[in-house]
Amino acid sequence: MGIFGSFKSQMRSIIEWENPSQDILFYRWSDNGDEIKNSSKLIINPGQGCIFVYEGKIQAVITDEGMMNLKTDNIPFWTTVKSFMQAFKSEHKVGVYFFRTAKVLNQKWGTPSVIKYEDPKYKFPVGLKGFGNYSFIIKDPYNFFVNVVAGKDVVRTDEIRVMIVSRLVQPLADYLAESKYSYAEIDANREEISAGLNEKLKSEFDKFGFEITDFRIEGTNFDEETLKRINRIADVSAEAQAAAVAGVNFAQLQQLEAMREAAKNPGGAGMGMGMGIGVGFGQMASGAVGSQQQTPDDLTAKLRKLKLLLDEGLITQQEFDDKKREILSQI
Repeated sequence: MGIFGSFKSQMRSIIEWENPSQDILFYRWSDNGDEIKNSSKLIINPGQGCIFVYEGKIQAVITDEGMMNLKTDNIPFWTTVKSFMQAFKSEHKVGVYFFRTAKVLNQKWGTPSVIKYEDPKYKFPVGLKGFGNYSFIIKDPYNFFVNVVAGKDVVRTDEIRVMIVSRLVQPLADYLAESKYSYAEIDANREEISAGLNEKLKSEFDKFGFEITDFRIEGTNFDEETLKRINRIADVSAEAQAAAVAGVNFAQLQQLEAMREAAKNPGGAGMGMGMGIGVGFGQMASGAVGSQQQTPDDLTAKLRKLKLLLDEGLITQQEFDDKKREILSQI
């Protein structure tokens, strides 16, 4: 039994990261424990690298793919390690860690909380959420091993995703504050925002040894309070445009709207307001039509504005016909 065990311990070993799972970034090789046998061969496949750790210290970072014979090949640190080990059997252990050098693609992100900043145009607080995707790559294996792996046997992409997403909110809020985009300009400038944020994230993650690439914003949405403010702005803008087309100012349009609503209420003040509608509209329409001789183009424009008031229900058909006759009488 002892002879068999001795023979087995001298057999050639292949150190290789075979069929790695797509979600693993760092993996500690441990098929034969922490000992490396005589004549062992190290195979580094495409898209992989390898780190050797001896007695708690990183001795080498290998990123060249291929196969090397650990007994005979000239590997810088290996002579020092062998001087402590007799026939590759010793209490001095060597850690072999494989890592992915290929880019990790199409990782999803979403802001875990609302990003708040002040709209530079409308001066109200905006609550923004965003989502998209990104890719990343281990750029500095030494720093990644020291600052992220930290003795773990396995590091998966999910751990990095959590790290990235948790650090997204503040850089994005800072960028939006600096770039001064109004809420209405966010979607139209997603590519520029993505590029600017990618630069901020690069400095954030350099210290961890990996780099964010292809950062993209696929979509955005707003919280409930922001949507209420946005809808109110849209309503006011639409009313202001309608007032301009009708040839009245915004205050007059609001007054007309109030009178129309009051006229719908039966009895009391509603009747009084209804009786005053004709007077109010007559004064505004008279101002819109004018008493001096008008050009054909002017008169056509007046008729269009008058028709808009009728279509909006702001004047009656009788009032429209009366004012139309006044306009046509100036031709």
